[in-house]
This record gives sequence, C-alpha cells and structure tokens, in this order.
Amino acid sequence: MALLPELPKVALDVVADRSDEREGFLSLQRYELALVGVAGAIRPFRYDMVTRRALDAAIMAAHHLDASGAPCVYLRSAVRPPAALRDPPAAGALRYAAGALWEVPAGLIEPGEAPDAAAARELEEELGFTVNAGALQPLGPSAFPAPAFIGERHYFFHVRVDPSTRAEPAGDGSPLEEGAHVVSVPLDRALAACRAGEVADAKTELALRRLAEIL
Repeated sequence: MALLPELPKVALDVVADRSDEREGFLSLQRYELALVGVAGAIRPFRYDMVTRRALDAAIMAAHHLDASGAPCVYLRSAVRPPAALRDPPAAGALRYAAGALWEVPAGLIEPGEAPDAAAARELEEELGFTVNAGALQPLGPSAFPAPAFIGERHYFFHVRVDPSTRAEPAGDGSPLEEGAHVVSVPLDRALAACRAGEVADAKTELALRRLAEIL
C-alpha cells in the first residue's frame, strides 16, 4: 500500500521545440579551463555550465504536531518537465507522462533577497502560510544540488506552523503551480516514503532527514 496520497494525474504536450532560441530561463556558459597548482603539465579542458538570473534557492520544511503529538510535515506536488521528458516518447506520441513529484516547498532567491526572506515568501506562495522571515530557522548548512553543471546553492529552513492558519496558496502564476496538491503527512511516514522511492526529490529527502534529527 502506498505511503503517500496519489499524485495528481497530469501530462505534458510538447507544443514546440524552441531549443535553437538563445534567450531563455537558463544560460549556457562554455569555458576553456586549466587546473592551476596541480603537479604535472597543464592540460586545458573544455567545460559547460548553466547559469540563471536567480541562482540559489530556499528549501522549507514546514511542520506541526498532530493530535497525538507526533510531528507532521507538509508536502506539495510539483510538475518537473525534465523528469517527464527525459525519455523519448513512443513513435508518433505527443504526450509524455508528467514528472510529478512530492516535494517540500522551495523557490528561487531573487538577487539581493535574503534567503530567509525568500523562504517566507515562497512558503506563502506554495503552502499558504504567512510567517515572518525571523520565524524560519536554519536546517543545517547550505548544499550544492548539482555542482557538476550549475553553481546553485540550496539554503534549508524549518518552521513550525499552525494548520488552522493555512490559506489557499496563490502560487506564482506559473502553469506548473496550477492545481498543485498540498498534504500534511506524519514525518515518519514521509521518511518511509523516501526509503520506498515514493519521494524521488533529493532536496526533499535531505530536508526531511535533517528535520527528523532535530525534532
């Protein structure tokens, strides 16, 4: 039996392939690099990396206690096109099974924005909780999710919330956030779901495991 609720039934259609366009959310940088200070001959090598206007992200574990006093955590469904489109479709097929994942809320930190301020803003947009930035507590050190191709850092936070104060999240206007499901599940069940492969998002598992260590 599944440990988490069923994810929303969504799919993606590839309407157009705009891979040749230079402008977009991500930018590709191509360098010729050389390791300095390493013994032996210098061997230049080519390296590609990805950048974007807002590079880093805030990751939030919002939690509360249930009637029995057990910790619970909020998860949110998210559609991730790279996960959905990573495998080629069947011949002639236009529709891909969408990469819908259970995740803790997260969002990009705008240039000049403090990580805890971004966390508070994203918490309201994605879960519907309004909290002061000062209420968000660090949840371990920052981490690089994919350092081989992007210099993005993840800043982790946790906050205790009151379920009775949650409003319907407004989202950020993106089609990817329309119809997202928000659920509260016991923390031990969420961790069991990680072990069972029902939570495939790495930052979510890291946040849940860190949260379990401090509660």
